[in-house]
Amino acid sequence: MSKRTLDLVGDLIRRERNRLGTRWRKAPAGTQAVIVLAVLRHDHRLADMAGGNQVSASTVRRWVQEVITLLAARAPRLDRALKKITKGGGAAVLLDGTLIRTHRRTGRENRRDYSGKHQAHGLLFLALTDVKGNLIWISSARPVQRDHRRPPRQDHRPLREADLGFVGLDDRPDDDPVIITGRKATRNHRLTAAEKEANRLLNRERAAVEHGFANLKTWRILTKVRMSTRHATTLLRAVLVLANTEVHR
Repeated sequence: MSKRTLDLVGDLIRRERNRLGTRWRKAPAGTQAVIVLAVLRHDHRLADMAGGNQVSASTVRRWVQEVITLLAARAPRLDRALKKITKGGGAAVLLDGTLIRTHRRTGRENRRDYSGKHQAHGLLFLALTDVKGNLIWISSARPVQRDHRRPPRQDHRPLREADLGFVGLDDRPDDDPVIITGRKATRNHRLTAAEKEANRLLNRERAAVEHGFANLKTWRILTKVRMSTRHATTLLRAVLVLANTEVHR
């Protein structure tokens, strides 16, 4: 864990304590930051972290929720993230989706959270990265079985590239922004050599977005999320801020 990340979380906690006028806490802000980051980075059990720091598991849980909320508030909004890319001279962003696994949820209303492709329960998140693989935005959680090809609302956006899961979004080349996806072979249409080459070039450019997801998932709290959909969205946005603090190309 870098000192920059520890300083970020510690400063957020200190400012929040000053805002609330907290006169006493069981641990200083720096200690709370280390405990929370250990939970998020390595998915340590709350009881283990509590026992080693002479606090209760409920106190550690409250600390974790507090920091997650503070970090999520710093997550970039879609419009601001894209304006920043545009001002920096960026011409393209990469769009893709990823599955964050969750504990099995029973009930008819939770059937949409089961992914037949991954053979697991989870939530789908769409994300945008720049061409270097830096995550710049992540969506709210959505059921896995929902049509993920619906893009987020935006206007005056730069060019986007997406994988084969988003085929159909690029049917209107006159739209702004232009959306580039690969080409799929069908029963009645085999890919030409030019289409195969276009897919290869697109996949090479899109490799960066996979690196962005890999950096996000090094935070082991995402191995199997135990939160509701709303809290899972807050968690992902908090981890996005931490991942960008740790790794920025």
